Amino acid sequence: MDNDLKNRFYHKFEVECLGPDGELKWSIVDHNLVVNTGLDDILDKYWKGSGYTSSHFVGLMDSTPTVAAADTMASHAGWTEIQDYTEGTREALTLGAVASQSVDNSASKASYSVNATVTIGGSFITTNSTKGGTTGTLIGAVAFAGGDKSADSGDTLNVTVTLSTSSS
Repeated sequence: MDNDLKNRFYHKFEVECLGPDGELKWSIVDHNLVVNTGLDDILDKYWKGSGYTSSHFVGLMDSTPTVAAADTMASHAGWTEIQDYTEGTREALTLGAVASQSVDNSASKASYSVNATVTIGGSFITTNSTKGGTTGTLIGAVAFAGGDKSADSGDTLNVTVTLSTSSS
């Protein structure tokens, strides 16, 4: 295989659910699919330098999502967004320093105060903060390979996103 075809761009999502008492109920780690619109956006903003925005947001997906490369914020037939949290918008993806081809938001996790019983099947990154919004660019999304997880009203969901590149 040509070495150029081995390069990778990927995101890792770590989601933890804490009960009202602060005790860990469950956690999951999974890698996402960087969708076509996300790849195009990366190429356009970095290589062409057009209309760059550093504003990115983390969203939550419902049970048993199916993520496809062709998904966009306006059209993603395989999943819907969870909006059962008290925050008025999607949480900002606030990234730290880049090192060793990786950057994450571990110092400022996206945190959601759940206000209903929900089943969570995945997470996504977009350029629009509007909870339930269908505009902006979908960068990538993950359906949990380990299956759906449930959260109850009063739980807190913390999402850590790690963005990485690799030459192999």
